[in-house]
Amino acid sequence: MPSSRFSIRPAVAEDAGTIYAFISALAEYEKLGHEVVASVEDLRRELFGSPPRAEVVFACEDDVPVGFALFFHTLSTFLGRPGLYLEDIFVLPEHRGKGHGRAMMIHLAKIAHERGCGRFEWTVLDWNQPAIDFYRTLGAEQKQEWIIQRVSGPALAELASQPLFADRPAET
Repeated sequence: MPSSRFSIRPAVAEDAGTIYAFISALAEYEKLGHEVVASVEDLRRELFGSPPRAEVVFACEDDVPVGFALFFHTLSTFLGRPGLYLEDIFVLPEHRGKGHGRAMMIHLAKIAHERGCGRFEWTVLDWNQPAIDFYRTLGAEQKQEWIIQRVSGPALAELASQPLFADRPAET
């Protein structure tokens, strides 16, 4: 039994800096630090504005955040029900192995169940075998037949500037 008190709590607007610190730590772990362009103010606006775009929970020891999970709702057209999508989950390395990640995943599963979600899903980097193994212990199944597609940055701007129909002039 750990000597510290464990809790999970939702983030509030004043936590935007802490959320940013967790995102930065996750990005460094994933060797993607160069891709973080979000700011604390971006997070405050998107997570706590109207409407909030996503939610965050913290795993805490003695009320100090040691892990975080950022999630939002999706909609399954096949199920006709919402889903819960986990964008990021991260526990500080010095706090791993204490059950914080598992507790946050169970907490999110409870939220999904309480909110009538038909599924709870996320992605994992193919090289992150410890995470893949951990997710298997939770009963997660890998969906081999789905390949993520992404348009971002200049490619997104270029796509958005295209006419809706190639053989017609752009609509105004």
